[in-house]
Amino acid sequence: MFEDRTLTCADCGSEFVFTVSEQEFYREKGFENDPKRCPECRQSRKHQRRGDRQMYSAVCAECGCETQVPFQPTGERPVYCSDCFKARRDRF
Repeated sequence: MFEDRTLTCADCGSEFVFTVSEQEFYREKGFENDPKRCPECRQSRKHQRRGDRQMYSAVCAECGCETQVPFQPTGERPVYCSDCFKARRDRF
């Protein structure tokens, strides 16, 4: 039903691929419009809206690597790096 499509970013003008999995995700979430910005510009805008956030160092409870999180860990709950967090989220 879907196939990869090449779109042009409204901010920087570069081309980016709107993949099949991204299209399926958009449909699942009920989004009706295609993305107008490339992933890099979307990430940049997201950071601009949030402003400078204080980040805290933590050790991932899954893989043990050093990571940065936007909240101060209390030790009551495990903290995961972004890769392990995504992997856990995808399992459930």
